[in-house]
Amino acid sequence: MSVKKRKFIVLCLVAALIGLVATIIAKVLLLSIAFFTNLFWFQSLSTHHLNLGEHQFSPPHILIPVLGGIIVGLMARYGSKAIRGHGIPEVMENILTKDSRIPRRITLLKPLSAAIAIGSGGPFGAEGPIIATGSAMGSWIGRHFYFDKNERKILLAAGAAAGMTAIFGTPLAAVFICIELLLFEFSALSFVPIIISVSAAYSVRLASGHVAAEFPIGDFVEVINGWNSLFYFVAGALTGGVSCLISKMVFKVEDLFEKLPIHWMWWPALGGLVVGIVGYYDPRVLGVGYVNITDALQGKMLLIPALTLFLFKLIAWSISLGSGTSGGTLAPLLTFGSSLGIILSFAGKALFPDIGIIPEITALVCMSSMFSGATRAILTSTIFALEVTGTHFGIAPLLLGNSAAYLISLFFLKETIMTERLARRGVHVPFEYFSVDKNQKNA
Repeated sequence: MSVKKRKFIVLCLVAALIGLVATIIAKVLLLSIAFFTNLFWFQSLSTHHLNLGEHQFSPPHILIPVLGGIIVGLMARYGSKAIRGHGIPEVMENILTKDSRIPRRITLLKPLSAAIAIGSGGPFGAEGPIIATGSAMGSWIGRHFYFDKNERKILLAAGAAAGMTAIFGTPLAAVFICIELLLFEFSALSFVPIIISVSAAYSVRLASGHVAAEFPIGDFVEVINGWNSLFYFVAGALTGGVSCLISKMVFKVEDLFEKLPIHWMWWPALGGLVVGIVGYYDPRVLGVGYVNITDALQGKMLLIPALTLFLFKLIAWSISLGSGTSGGTLAPLLTFGSSLGIILSFAGKALFPDIGIIPEITALVCMSSMFSGATRAILTSTIFALEVTGTHFGIAPLLLGNSAAYLISLFFLKETIMTERLARRGVHVPFEYFSVDKNQKNA
């Protein structure tokens, strides 16, 4: 056996180890979020999962997100500024400009800061921080075991994919997000270690009892026809347009924070104040809010609750994220998309009552289209929607909606929510994939 083949086998074994460790880290992150949620909001020492949307809080609770913002700001200033943001753009930047080298302190500081931010009410998801943490772990192992630049990139991506799989149980989507947002190449030498990593992560997830879909969709008789398929295409296009507006809104908010005459360390506290005020009026915006996505996908959300959730969550999330705190964007995007799907399904039924519009499918299509429009990861968003809901149908409306959202995003949005910050720093992100040729493989 040649030296290259032996090294590739070692790479695959290390990727499997990364998958196992990333799953443990993801579990610790989720428990940490639950711990800080109990500590901040109920002053109890517990890791019992709580849905803040089921509680009504008093005015003093408005200051809890402010306290979380102060802590995150201090951690960013005196620990590492790299913990700011939602994770994936920072990983992309390290791949493109820093030879896939991520400081190992991020492995601890990123999940801890995210747990504090989300536990204190931050309207974020856990997926971005765990992707960043898994990437940091893969990068650290790649540096200390003398892997070359390309192999470090593969291990970094393996850690990111394993983290996403551990959170959502979506192994195929995790592989595709590496292709579309991290690797930018088609190569079996890259895919196989990542597939092994996500397989290890998914196996541990199943062994620990997480066998059900993360966002189970409602029960209904599938009726897909030409007319409602056309509606889903239009809904996807409209969602794509909204995703462009949301992406631009986030960076406009960032620009406004840049003009403040105070140190950036205090910005998350200001963002937390907005979260506290909005959360006082609608507690559903607080925390990750996965239950909101499930309610929309199961048709349990009515028009006015969907509209208020969309607006209030958008205000709290955009200002808090723009303040530079720590937290993921995927769960909020899924919330925006699924609630928008409910809104559009009510509008569609009022305008076209006889074409068989299904609210659950509309929520599914718009959830995925919001992901596709904001990131342009069209394959990832399609497969993710199928895996995370456990549905065996919907591929046709999903592809229609995601394609429409992608085209709208391509036309109206110069940079995506994942690449805008990098473009402002002068970092070019490729939007076309390439095959690794023989010379690159031998490099």
